[in-house]
Amino acid sequence: MQTRTAAGRWRRFRGRHLKTLEGRKLYAQRKHTPEPVFGIIKSVLGFRQFLLRGLDKVRGEWNLVTMAWNLKRMFVLSPAG
Repeated sequence: MQTRTAAGRWRRFRGRHLKTLEGRKLYAQRKHTPEPVFGIIKSVLGFRQFLLRGLDKVRGEWNLVTMAWNLKRMFVLSPAG
């Protein structure tokens, strides 16, 4: 079965890549990437979209979200927490 879409080509490449030891090691590093943080920000903090428009305003809003995440992590990781 041949797929002509970009997604199909990507699936075939990923399938071949994950069969190699190097590919599996690289894929395993995803557990150590920031991806879980974004999931937690979406699910736990409830942040799904920016409320403001404009790059400077969005950056400010993102800074607030990341500060909230960092404060939460600091509290959880603190000895008294």
